[in-house]
Amino acid sequence: MKKIGFIDYFLDEWHANNYPKWIRESSFKDKFDVCYAWAEKDQEAGGQTSRQWCATQKVELTATKEELTEKSDCIVVLSPNNPERHEDLCRDVLSSGKPVYVDKTFAPDLKTAEKLFAWAEKSKTPMFSSSALRFAQEVADIKTNREINDIKFVATRGPGRFAIYSIHQVEMIVSLMGPGVKRLMHCGTESVPVMLLDYEHGRRAMFSMLPEHPFQISVQHGEGKGINIPEVKGGFFQSFIERMLGFFENREPVVPKEETLAIMAILEAGRRALNATDEWTAIPK
Repeated sequence: MKKIGFIDYFLDEWHANNYPKWIRESSFKDKFDVCYAWAEKDQEAGGQTSRQWCATQKVELTATKEELTEKSDCIVVLSPNNPERHEDLCRDVLSSGKPVYVDKTFAPDLKTAEKLFAWAEKSKTPMFSSSALRFAQEVADIKTNREINDIKFVATRGPGRFAIYSIHQVEMIVSLMGPGVKRLMHCGTESVPVMLLDYEHGRRAMFSMLPEHPFQISVQHGEGKGINIPEVKGGFFQSFIERMLGFFENREPVVPKEETLAIMAILEAGRRALNATDEWTAIPK
């Protein structure tokens, strides 16, 4: 049984609360378990302390991040809503040589994302990051459908605040269209951000963040052909867990580095574009 360690900003959050159960119910349940955890601080909003969380999840709380890294066979760096903490949380972990998954959103900006990859590559530490939406069955069906090729336009819609939830839509877009966005424009409102992405070779994409709206995808491909998915709900978290554990077993990153860096660059430009509505914003390089 290989031992997984969780590193978090604080442990009592939605991802940390659910990942152990899904790992223990996965097809890899006889090969992996969450055995160790460490957090920078306790949950401050009336939630469980790190010690209480570990008791609930039947996980050993380590005294330090370094102890966790030494004891674990593979590591999950969480802090899903605080990517600004990933640099500090990953600093020693990415020199371990052990497979590391870094939860969404990978980094607060492109420069930090490049630094994390450089650390991992220097120590030959396998690493990847992704939104679980990349692994939705609906997205997989589009990618494997032989009749869907030459994608010229993708529109996605979904809920949530830009700072936390925009990663999900951008991940789906880049998964389908690849990197190559040159610039983007915010053309929405203060309460409904809408981003237009200008790709190379005349291709474009758009994502909209509407309150209480399901995730959706529309794709235009070939000569006037299209597909519309009114709700993306195809077991994406379970599929993600399977892919993450497969990565821990074979040490082969699931998402190309180039796509993750492209996504971080788009998100960085998008945050700037929120303050420059109806103007093109360049993608950082």
